[in-house]
Amino acid sequence: MQIQNKKVGDNGMFYIEQDGKVVAKMIYSMPVPGKMIIEHTEVDESLKGKNIGMQLFLHMAENARANHLMVIPHCAFTAALFKKKPEYSDVLLKK
Repeated sequence: MQIQNKKVGDNGMFYIEQDGKVVAKMIYSMPVPGKMIIEHTEVDESLKGKNIGMQLFLHMAENARANHLMVIPHCAFTAALFKKKPEYSDVLLKK
């Protein structure tokens, strides 16, 4: 499954599409340069147990690294994954 990134203005999402329908998404905003706020992550029931949420997280973290962004996880799922994956703490904006 291919993860895509769609950005319009200060808002965007990393997502997976199947048959023309978005089946998984991680929604973000970028209200200021250099910072990405992860607002929400959602995976369709048909994909549960397939590690899709983790794939979205890893894609987002690699994107943040490549673009020198700091991530603010407002999404509880994303915040939990930062704790499980300390190797990505370099992109986590610490309070």
